[in-house]
Amino acid sequence: MSCSWGTELWDQFDNLEKHTSWGIDFLERYSKFIKERADIELSYAKQIRSLSKKYHPKRSREDESRYTWCLAFAATLQQLNELAVQREELAENLNTQIACELTRYTQEVKTERKTHFQDGRRAQQHIESSWKQLESSKRRFERDCKEAERAQQVSDRIDLDNKTDGEKRCSLKARQTAQQKKQAAEESRKEYVTSLNQFNQDQHQHYHTLVPVIYQRIQDMEERRIERICEAMRSSAEAERKVLPVVSRCLDVMMDASEGIQPRMDTQQVVEVYKSGFDPPGDVEFEDYSATMRRSISESSYLDNRTEGRRHSRKLWPFIRKNKLLTLLSSPRQPPPPPPTSPSPGGVANSPQSPPPASREPITQRLNELMSSGSRTRKQCLRSLKRGLSLKLGSGPADCSHLPPEQRRKKLQTRINNINEEIQREREQRDALLKMREVYERSPQMGDAGSLEPRLEEVKQSLQRLDDELRRNQAWLSEADSRLSDHSSRRQSGGCGLNSQAMMPGSSSLKQLDNRSPASRESPDGSYTEDHSAELHFKSRSSEFDDDFDDEEPLPSIGTCKSLYPFQGQNEGTLSMVEGELLSVVEEDKGDGWTRVRRNLEEEGYVPTSYIKVFLDASAKGFVQSSRLV
Repeated sequence: MSCSWGTELWDQFDNLEKHTSWGIDFLERYSKFIKERADIELSYAKQIRSLSKKYHPKRSREDESRYTWCLAFAATLQQLNELAVQREELAENLNTQIACELTRYTQEVKTERKTHFQDGRRAQQHIESSWKQLESSKRRFERDCKEAERAQQVSDRIDLDNKTDGEKRCSLKARQTAQQKKQAAEESRKEYVTSLNQFNQDQHQHYHTLVPVIYQRIQDMEERRIERICEAMRSSAEAERKVLPVVSRCLDVMMDASEGIQPRMDTQQVVEVYKSGFDPPGDVEFEDYSATMRRSISESSYLDNRTEGRRHSRKLWPFIRKNKLLTLLSSPRQPPPPPPTSPSPGGVANSPQSPPPASREPITQRLNELMSSGSRTRKQCLRSLKRGLSLKLGSGPADCSHLPPEQRRKKLQTRINNINEEIQREREQRDALLKMREVYERSPQMGDAGSLEPRLEEVKQSLQRLDDELRRNQAWLSEADSRLSDHSSRRQSGGCGLNSQAMMPGSSSLKQLDNRSPASRESPDGSYTEDHSAELHFKSRSSEFDDDFDDEEPLPSIGTCKSLYPFQGQNEGTLSMVEGELLSVVEEDKGDGWTRVRRNLEEEGYVPTSYIKVFLDASAKGFVQSSRLV
């Protein structure tokens, strides 16, 4: 059914004006809705991108590129970032293609509506003015008719009376007046008829021509507005649908990444990363305490037996403190700082003299003191010796023999792979230089072939160096593989027999454990000792001192000291102090410029000797001197 506003709503001009105004308000409200939705999408994309950046690893870690669950999470973060990109694109489309177009169209609709309703108001004013003119001519005609009727009545009444000369003159005048009134009424009637015809014509034109045309234009404008809203809604849905395939692909990638997580592979990777290649510890040996002691007891024999007993009661390496040598190296690894040039007022009076330089190297001095001292002072000498060794030791050996077997093999394999990559790059560069030299030889105008010789010689030397390094690392890798194969064969063949022999008291398990191969005697931290005699000598010496530190007690205080200057202990093993602080001295300066002190029986460390003033006890002085003379 076709309905036209011009014919159906000819008398609803005001309602149509209100309706179209409300329609434009709705269009503006929908435009605002699109803008706010675009802002929400943009804010959501920004937050998603920020979240992805927050949880993305700051730096590339080898662990995160090794395990499948780390890779899956990294893929999820990457796809989340792609989702943020799609949301930003959706927000841009909503803003540029819909919101801006709707704003522009709203202004056009407002202008068009204003024009149409101005035409409607002019037509309405015209018909109203025609109606007013009709009413005016109608009232005039009515008034003239009434006046003509009254004049005719007056004239008839005068004619019926007795007529005298004066009365006859009055009757003549009355008839003339009635005649004039009648003529005026006739003219008013003609004017009224003319106005009526004009109004009817204008009214017909207004309601059958002007109003339908104007209202039809308003109806068309309203339909276009509704159609534009429909297109905007369709465009917004289409813009979101356009990003859905990409979003779906991102979600599919996330699903594939989650399904690609392999727990078994990750646990195997943990084995590959942390496997040391050492053999598990053997059975605990039987210790026979029933044998009578026939040796004479003296101080030296007692100490030797005590040391021997402790050597046999060594703890298994999984339960001892790892890298005890490193944990005991608590002294600073650099020379002490000189005292301040301008000491504080509190320490001017007691300013110490800087100690004279040691006549011998600290490590040699500590070793001589260690060999000549008694058992009671070995701990102090050992600490000083190890402190000096820590200053002399450098990085690990080139063959990575300081690493556990499995870690050594992996380190060497990685190094070989890197060397192969460098060799490949150098070969490609050499081939490129050779081709360039051939081109220069065929076409001298392009360049001098002799200018490439220094670079070719440099590449040749680099290749020679890389080949030598490759052969050396391959030899080390072969050695590590052979040791690993020996470990696995011994672990598979000799494990049961060792356990069965260890169950019997008095068996020869002690000799078997002492006569193991050098590979089976590797330390838990992965170090190797190639020289068998040196290894046995080192173990015999180190076991003696390690046992002394198993049940270590705090060293007694040998005096006190007062800090002359403030000191900030930033290195490992040092102790910070403030000016004027009283501390306990537990170890004198051994010639390296550091004194070991303690605070409140809890904090212990080294401070520069030139920063303190030491007050040794009389008994402590005698003990130290006697221990040095032993």
